[in-house]
Amino acid sequence: MAAAAPKITYTATPDQIAAMHDSIDAELDAAEQAFNTRYPMIINGEDRTSEKVFEVVAPANVNLVLGFFPKGTQADVDEAVAAAKAHYPTWAKKPWQERVAIIRKAAEVVRERKFRLTAIMIRECGKSRTEAIGEVEEVADLFDEYANQLEAADGYTLKMDSLDPREQNVSVLKPFGVWAILSPFNFPTALAGGPISAALLAGNTVVFKPASATAISGYELVRAMHDAGVPVEALQFVTGGGGEVGDYLVHHKDIGGVVFTGSKEVGMEVYTTFAKDFPKPVITEMGGKNPAIVTKHADLKKAIEGVARSAFGFSGQKCSACSRVYVAREVYDEFIEGLVKRADTMVIGDPTDKEVFVGPVIDESAVARFEEAAALAAKDGHIRFGGNRIADGDLAKGTFVAPTIVDGLPLDHELFKRELFLPFVVVGAVDSLEQALQEANDTEYGLTAGIFTEDEDEIEQFFDTIEAGVVYANRAGGATTGAWPSCQPFCGWKGSGSSGKGALGHRYVPLFLREQGRCVVVDA
Repeated sequence: MAAAAPKITYTATPDQIAAMHDSIDAELDAAEQAFNTRYPMIINGEDRTSEKVFEVVAPANVNLVLGFFPKGTQADVDEAVAAAKAHYPTWAKKPWQERVAIIRKAAEVVRERKFRLTAIMIRECGKSRTEAIGEVEEVADLFDEYANQLEAADGYTLKMDSLDPREQNVSVLKPFGVWAILSPFNFPTALAGGPISAALLAGNTVVFKPASATAISGYELVRAMHDAGVPVEALQFVTGGGGEVGDYLVHHKDIGGVVFTGSKEVGMEVYTTFAKDFPKPVITEMGGKNPAIVTKHADLKKAIEGVARSAFGFSGQKCSACSRVYVAREVYDEFIEGLVKRADTMVIGDPTDKEVFVGPVIDESAVARFEEAAALAAKDGHIRFGGNRIADGDLAKGTFVAPTIVDGLPLDHELFKRELFLPFVVVGAVDSLEQALQEANDTEYGLTAGIFTEDEDEIEQFFDTIEAGVVYANRAGGATTGAWPSCQPFCGWKGSGSSGKGALGHRYVPLFLREQGRCVVVDA
């Protein structure tokens, strides 16, 4: 019997993905035939077009137009919400077993289209092959994981105790209605498909708006779910700007819940303004300023690899990316020298190239943010590696910046505090684990964190003290990155999230449900 193909995750090694290059190459070639396609919104099962459109371009070559999408209007949002609301009673009443079967079928369809979806993400948001195929694998696993949870909980129906033998008491979880789901550019498939599937499994209907930069990935995901049997009325797809479409959708009177992934500034605005007449659920994931700690008892080979992969994978454009490192003074010089050497080996370029690890940042605004941070680092500290935009040859057509390592800054410097969302990491020396933990926690964010030490007591102290929702010890595959469905619940603390329960984990689907206690009195 032939060995099963390895599951490609964000921590996969080049040899694990090698067998898939031919399939990815074929889909990259096929995707070229779809350049300049005009894509529709999908409202109540109908393709909706518009004369007013926006472009989706490839960040590796901004002159390459991948497609056009309609600039949606408030009228489009009204129709999408109305259609989802009208279908909600039908979808909610469907036996949960049937909803589970449909979402499991969606996982199969996504896996069947794995290389196509991968090729789209490589072009559209500049992900490396490993990052892109890992995301497609993740969304299929999310579908299965959430379906499994609903099944294991028997549809979230629980028999309760009774103080009166004539009473029969049951707790059931019921859906809210129509959910607005707004996904970010950096995980256009997983951070759309995860909440969409959870909401649908719970019996809600959905109006989904993707980030404009990655609207093709959103469109293809919706098509896959419709083809798997999700009713077109239950899953609506709208596109357009954040002001005209996104904000109006979030604050629509008939939206019963919202999922937002993005910046803390926008997330907090959503969180504080969404509910007006009565409380309604808001699930936000709002980024991080994620620390890694390297103690004098660390295996420095693991630490260097873990920090490099986590800081520079997908050009640092992950809310979980490692962006600051606190290193024991005794091993500081060896660590920083090793990190610079490792960064120098990372191939930067067009992510369609199978050798590339660091692709472009998403757009010119990200480049401007990088150049501002690099100038500040050069003024107040030392740029040990990178610090420049890359505009050599064909890379001049894209938005490429160098992986950047900075030290020599005071530990209270703003570059240790401010989320950049770039391949940019600051490193500082500390005198103790206690100091490292104090500095690591001195932030408004609390998403991920990592430690490298071979001392078990230090690991325990780290877990007990760190203020973050996802924590890792000695993870060479990614110091602060690489959470996976059913393995590491992905939960933001403090300014990183609002729910207190993590996606990918066992407590996520109930966030899309509300409890109803039922009591029936039966005559003796």
